[in-house]
Amino acid sequence: MTSYISHTTVDCADAFELSEWWKPVLGYTDLPDDPNEPGHEECMIVDPESGHRVLFIEVPERKSAKNRVHFDLRPRTGTRDEEVDRLLRYGATQVADHRGIHGPGTGWVVLADPEGNEFCVLRSEGELG
Repeated sequence: MTSYISHTTVDCADAFELSEWWKPVLGYTDLPDDPNEPGHEECMIVDPESGHRVLFIEVPERKSAKNRVHFDLRPRTGTRDEEVDRLLRYGATQVADHRGIHGPGTGWVVLADPEGNEFCVLRSEGELG
C-alpha cells in the first residue's frame, strides 16, 4: 500500500489574501465549485493543467523560522531571471541569491511571499539545455 499527495498546505495568517497572491504567481485558479472569498479560513487553488492543489489555511501562530518544506518554481516561459524580476515587482522579497553558485548560468534565487514563506526560482527548462 502507498499514499499520494492530495494537496500542499500552507499555514498562514490570511488565507484569502495569500491565495490571491499566489494565483497569478502559479497560474492557478479557484476550485470551480468552491470559490475563495474574503474571510474564508481555508482557501484552495488548483493548477488547471495538472490538477495540483494548494490549500492556504489560517493558523494562530506566526512564521518563526525557515520553512522545512518549500516550493521550487520553474518558469513556464521565459528565464529564471525574468521570473525573479516579475515576482519582485509583484511583491515578493529576495531572501538569498544563489545564481552562479556552480558556475555561470547555474543556481537559483530564494524569494519570500508577503507572509515570509520562502520559495526558490530555478532556471527554466530552456536554460537547462
